[in-house]
Amino acid sequence: MVTQITEGVKISVENTFQKEYSNPEKEHYMFAYHISIENLSTQSIQLLKRRWKIFDSNGVFQIVEGEGVVGLQPVIKPGASHQYTSGCNLQTDMGYMEGEFQMMRETDGLVFEVDIPRFTLEVNYRMN
Repeated sequence: MVTQITEGVKISVENTFQKEYSNPEKEHYMFAYHISIENLSTQSIQLLKRRWKIFDSNGVFQIVEGEGVVGLQPVIKPGASHQYTSGCNLQTDMGYMEGEFQMMRETDGLVFEVDIPRFTLEVNYRMN
Protein backbone atom coordinates (compact mmCIF):
# COMPACT_ATOMS: atom_id res chain seq x y z
CA MET A 1 0.00 0.00 0.00
CA VAL A 2 1.14 3.53 -0.77
CA THR A 3 -0.12 6.57 1.10
CA GLN A 4 0.22 10.33 0.74
CA ILE A 5 -1.28 13.34 2.53
CA THR A 6 -1.96 16.59 0.66
CA GLU A 7 -3.91 19.54 2.09
CA GLY A 8 -5.23 17.40 4.95
CA VAL A 9 -6.49 14.63 2.67
CA LYS A 10 -4.92 11.17 2.98
CA ILE A 11 -4.93 8.99 -0.14
CA SER A 12 -4.09 5.29 0.23
CA VAL A 13 -3.85 2.87 -2.70
CA GLU A 14 -3.68 -0.92 -2.88
CA ASN A 15 -3.64 -2.80 -6.17
CA THR A 16 -3.70 -6.36 -7.48
CA PHE A 17 -3.08 -8.09 -10.78
CA GLN A 18 -6.29 -9.61 -12.16
CA LYS A 19 -5.05 -12.81 -13.82
CA GLU A 20 -8.58 -14.05 -14.59
CA TYR A 21 -9.32 -10.91 -16.66
CA SER A 22 -5.94 -10.78 -18.40
CA ASN A 23 -4.79 -12.30 -21.68
CA PRO A 24 -0.99 -12.01 -22.03
CA GLU A 25 -1.05 -13.55 -25.54
CA LYS A 26 -3.09 -10.54 -26.67
CA GLU A 27 -1.05 -8.02 -24.63
CA HIS A 28 -3.88 -7.42 -22.17
CA TYR A 29 -2.99 -7.20 -18.46
CA MET A 30 -5.75 -6.14 -16.08
CA PHE A 31 -5.13 -4.55 -12.68
CA ALA A 32 -7.56 -3.54 -9.96
CA TYR A 33 -6.84 -0.72 -7.52
CA HIS A 34 -8.59 0.21 -4.30
CA ILE A 35 -8.51 3.87 -3.23
CA SER A 36 -9.22 5.22 0.24
CA ILE A 37 -9.72 8.99 0.59
CA GLU A 38 -9.63 10.11 4.23
CA ASN A 39 -10.47 13.67 5.26
CA LEU A 40 -8.06 14.64 8.05
CA SER A 41 -9.06 18.31 7.90
CA THR A 42 -11.69 20.16 9.93
CA GLN A 43 -13.92 20.97 6.95
CA SER A 44 -16.13 18.90 4.65
CA ILE A 45 -14.76 18.43 1.15
CA GLN A 46 -16.23 17.23 -2.12
CA LEU A 47 -14.37 15.27 -4.76
CA LEU A 48 -15.07 16.95 -8.11
CA LYS A 49 -12.70 15.41 -10.68
CA ARG A 50 -9.91 12.92 -11.17
CA ARG A 51 -6.85 12.94 -13.42
CA TRP A 52 -4.81 9.78 -13.94
CA LYS A 53 -1.40 9.48 -15.57
CA ILE A 54 -0.90 5.89 -16.68
CA PHE A 55 2.51 4.62 -17.78
CA ASP A 56 3.05 1.26 -19.50
CA SER A 57 6.55 -0.28 -19.59
CA ASN A 58 6.42 -0.29 -23.41
CA GLY A 59 6.53 3.53 -23.36
CA VAL A 60 2.80 4.15 -23.78
CA PHE A 61 1.55 7.09 -21.68
CA GLN A 62 -2.12 7.99 -21.17
CA ILE A 63 -3.98 10.71 -19.33
CA VAL A 64 -7.49 9.85 -18.19
CA GLU A 65 -9.66 12.66 -16.78
CA GLY A 66 -13.24 12.78 -15.67
CA GLU A 67 -15.88 13.90 -13.24
CA GLY A 68 -15.84 12.22 -9.83
CA VAL A 69 -14.91 8.59 -9.25
CA VAL A 70 -16.95 5.60 -10.46
CA GLY A 71 -19.85 7.95 -11.18
CA LEU A 72 -19.81 9.71 -7.79
CA GLN A 73 -18.72 13.11 -6.49
CA PRO A 74 -18.73 12.25 -2.79
CA VAL A 75 -18.81 14.75 0.04
CA ILE A 76 -16.41 13.62 2.77
CA LYS A 77 -16.94 15.03 6.26
CA PRO A 78 -14.05 15.69 8.66
CA GLY A 79 -12.70 12.39 10.01
CA ALA A 80 -14.65 10.36 7.44
CA SER A 81 -13.44 8.50 4.37
CA HIS A 82 -14.64 7.38 0.95
CA GLN A 83 -13.42 4.20 -0.70
CA TYR A 84 -13.81 2.76 -4.17
CA THR A 85 -12.33 0.13 -6.45
CA SER A 86 -11.62 0.50 -10.15
CA GLY A 87 -9.33 -0.97 -12.77
CA CYS A 88 -6.73 -0.32 -15.42
CA ASN A 89 -5.43 -2.42 -18.26
CA LEU A 90 -1.93 -2.31 -19.70
CA GLN A 91 -0.34 -3.82 -22.81
CA THR A 92 2.61 -5.13 -20.76
CA ASP A 93 3.01 -6.84 -17.41
CA MET A 94 4.38 -3.76 -15.65
CA GLY A 95 3.68 -0.04 -15.38
CA TYR A 96 2.51 2.56 -12.91
CA MET A 97 -0.19 5.12 -12.21
CA GLU A 98 -0.33 8.44 -10.37
CA GLY A 99 -2.56 11.46 -10.50
CA GLU A 100 -4.68 14.08 -8.75
CA PHE A 101 -8.14 14.53 -7.35
CA GLN A 102 -9.73 17.96 -7.61
CA MET A 103 -11.49 18.74 -4.34
CA MET A 104 -13.62 21.61 -3.11
CA ARG A 105 -14.01 22.81 0.47
CA GLU A 106 -17.71 23.14 1.22
CA THR A 107 -17.39 26.13 3.57
CA ASP A 108 -15.79 28.59 1.15
CA GLY A 109 -15.80 26.84 -2.24
CA LEU A 110 -11.99 26.74 -2.43
CA VAL A 111 -10.93 24.26 -5.13
CA PHE A 112 -7.62 22.44 -4.59
CA GLU A 113 -5.73 19.41 -5.84
CA VAL A 114 -4.80 16.32 -3.85
CA ASP A 115 -2.00 14.09 -5.10
CA ILE A 116 -2.63 10.41 -5.74
CA PRO A 117 0.71 8.74 -4.97
CA ARG A 118 2.50 6.73 -7.64
CA PHE A 119 1.84 3.01 -7.43
CA THR A 120 3.33 0.18 -9.46
CA LEU A 121 1.19 -2.13 -11.55
CA GLU A 122 3.05 -5.41 -11.79
CA VAL A 123 2.10 -9.04 -12.38
CA ASN A 124 2.77 -11.41 -9.49
CA TYR A 125 5.62 -13.35 -11.12
CA ARG A 126 7.70 -10.15 -11.46
CA MET A 127 7.68 -9.66 -7.67
CA ASN A 128 10.43 -12.24 -6.99
